Order: sequence, then C-alpha cells, then structure tokens
Amino acid sequence: MAVNISITSSTLPFPSEKHFPASTTLMELKKKLELIVGASCDTMMLELRDKDNAFVAALNDDTATLESAGVRDGMVLHVIDTGNNSLLATDDSMVEKFELPDDVYEKRTDSVRAWKQREGLGRFNASAQGANKEKEQQIIEESEKVAANLKIGQRCQTKLANQPEKRGKIAFVGKTHFKPGVWVGVHYDEPLGRNDGTVDGQRYFECPDKYGGFVRPQDVQVGDFPELSIDDEMDEI
Repeated sequence: MAVNISITSSTLPFPSEKHFPASTTLMELKKKLELIVGASCDTMMLELRDKDNAFVAALNDDTATLESAGVRDGMVLHVIDTGNNSLLATDDSMVEKFELPDDVYEKRTDSVRAWKQREGLGRFNASAQGANKEKEQQIIEESEKVAANLKIGQRCQTKLANQPEKRGKIAFVGKTHFKPGVWVGVHYDEPLGRNDGTVDGQRYFECPDKYGGFVRPQDVQVGDFPELSIDDEMDEI
C-alpha cells in the first residue's frame, strides 16, 4: 500500500506531490527527499501536517514507518533543514546577502525556531529554564550566606575548576553590575588575574593590572595564606 503526500520545504517554490510505500521508514524517506529538497538527510526535521497545512506532529523517530507515524493520503510532509545548507546550493559569493528581519522570521512556521518552539526545545523548554533559574537562585542565596563571614583585607586563596590555586587578599565584597548576587574581589599576590579591579569602566577596588579578579564567595577560603616565596615555588617544581 502506498500513501500520496505533498512535500513542502522552504527550499521548494511549490509543493511536490509524491507517493511512497507505507512501509517506508522515515530515514529511508529522508534519503529519497535529499534530491527533492536539496538538504542532507542528517540535518532534516520532518513535520506532519494535515490537508489544511496545520501542524499535526514532529516526526522524530527515524525507524518509524510512514504508516506507524500516522501519515495518510493527502497529508503534507514539511521538511526543515536545520543545517541551513542546501545540497543544491551553488557558490553564493557573487550573490548579495539577504537577512530576514527578526520580526518576520518570528512569524514563519517553517523555521527552525518555530520547530523548537513547538517541540519545547532549547530556550523554549519551560521546565529546563525553570530548573536553571532555581539553581541560579540557590547559588545566589548561598553566596550571600558565605559572604557574611568575609572581610576586606583577609588573606585568602581561591580555588576554581581547572585553575591553579591563587593567593591574595580580599579587596571587595558585595554586589556588582555585571552579574547577580554577591561577588568577592581579590587582589592577587601575582599577576594571575584578569583586571585591575575595574569591570566595564566601573571600579570596585584598586590593584595593578592583571592582579585583580572576581569570584563567588564559595570559591574563597580565608586563613593564614602567606605570599609564596621563590623557595616555596621551587619546592613545587
């Protein structure tokens, strides 16, 4: 048994009427569609639409057959190329570039953004976004608790992932303009920092260039951490 469907894509000026065996898998179909829509099967996203071109479902299981995926006669199969690269494209170096305004792109139903929104992916995944915000809020609250015990002038060392331990003294404790929550400004003993206590033109503390840095209070350990002498550094080698 075969099904008659319309193939549409942003790369096609008009729908293409095709018929395929109902037992065809979606991956087999994608390979057949490469020469029709000019997109690689690896970057294709398929949408099933009804006869009125209204969205029905995203076809994500490449092992499913047309029949099991619910594809019926007269329906529309819309192809989205997530790679934005057409196999039929020619060298566009001589062609004037065209950028679609964001408000126009937002209204399109055949874009990758529209597909992600329908599928709840990326920034459209409400549960993931909510979890990220909750985690960020927990970090901010913990920072405020730890920062309450930190004082300017205390000797300290910082320990960040994939970075060596750095020693110095606390030069700032408080909120900043560049990120939410409480931050600790450290005047390092050596030029291992990223600034001079200034970020985006706003000064938080004084120190020579490359001797300053900002870290979360959780990454600061205060105590008797004297400056490392040359002999200490040689012992570590």
